Amino acid sequence: MSDSSAAPLTPITDRVREAMRISLRGCDELLPESDWLKKLARAEATGKPLRIKFGMDPTAPDLHLGHTVVLNKLRQLQDLGHVVIPLIGDFTTTIGDPSGRNSTRPPLTREQIEANAKTYFDQIGLVVDVSRAEVRWNSEWSDALGARGMIQLAARYTVARMMERDDFKKRFESNTPISVHEFLYPLMQGYDSVALKSDIELGGTDQKFNLLVGRALQAEYGQEPQCILTMPLLEGLDGVDKMSKSKGNYVGIAEPANDMFAKILSISDELMWRWFTLLSFRGEDEIAALRREVEGGRNPKDAKVMLAKEITTRFHSAAAAEAAHEDFQRRAAGGIPDEIPERTLAGAPLGIAALLKQAGLVPSTSEAMRLVEQGGVRVDGGVVSDKALKLGNGTYVVQVGKRKFVRVTLAA
Repeated sequence: MSDSSAAPLTPITDRVREAMRISLRGCDELLPESDWLKKLARAEATGKPLRIKFGMDPTAPDLHLGHTVVLNKLRQLQDLGHVVIPLIGDFTTTIGDPSGRNSTRPPLTREQIEANAKTYFDQIGLVVDVSRAEVRWNSEWSDALGARGMIQLAARYTVARMMERDDFKKRFESNTPISVHEFLYPLMQGYDSVALKSDIELGGTDQKFNLLVGRALQAEYGQEPQCILTMPLLEGLDGVDKMSKSKGNYVGIAEPANDMFAKILSISDELMWRWFTLLSFRGEDEIAALRREVEGGRNPKDAKVMLAKEITTRFHSAAAAEAAHEDFQRRAAGGIPDEIPERTLAGAPLGIAALLKQAGLVPSTSEAMRLVEQGGVRVDGGVVSDKALKLGNGTYVVQVGKRKFVRVTLAA
């Protein structure tokens, strides 16, 4: 096995330091940092690009902004000149990833996988330059393993180490069934790293165990172990739960531009900065300067419009983003009376139902929920569809029905 720590020391140039800074931006963990710094320095010295792996199981047909957090990091590393490898897990999807599950994940049919994978590939291209990427399918080497190869692979990892995984441990302790095939998933994901000879693997925080298995298996096969970089799970529109279609707090990257723009403008001022860090391609210094301006009195909505335009442009076009902004302004201004009541409420971030009740727009939170379900509530002109929506510090024009308006200022 080669050992990166035994390699000759390579000078750490300013370009290497900048690459390290870009690698660390917004990430949850980069392990081991010292190894990644050595790999970056070696790549700079030799001119040989590093191999950046990111695997995706096509379990659903559409991606949302939460999925793009890792894709953004992939693009940043690609722009540094490295080889990015979007890996379509057409084989591992037939097993079903147990990460974060308290029950067995049902596998998909081959037809479902192929249909979803095509959509994934098209949508990945909205973030990553696929013309410069090495797109792979893990069935290339996984199908060829066969029963003998699978048994030989399984012999390289212990049950004790597998049971260190948090979700397996919890299910075992609660007498919830764990199927043997679920143990194969992290092994196969790890074997992908061996097949690709990856230098680093990216994933969400829920993938940490699987990524570490890749390091262990590469060492078993005599390769230099990959580093791992995990990105946070993006909070959805409600600012509480991770973005998820099942929770209704998502922004799909294939949504119409007007809907995408309006949804982004509906997030709280507090959540906006988190989204800037994880979703924007603006420099950290630029974001920090913008935040100081807002803290100094600039309307936070100005910053939110900048974020909405940037993201809408990325997945549509600059013209579509401008048109979405104009459409939003028309809808926001169209039916608002010249004079409307004003309220100042404490306790931000405040849930939409509590806000409507405290602002005197509805008699009860249950009535507020009913109106949201019926599409009868607007904030700054945008229809509220998420009953769990919370609004942070800022001033909002809140509308119920056609004639009830209140300008609400929220403070912590």
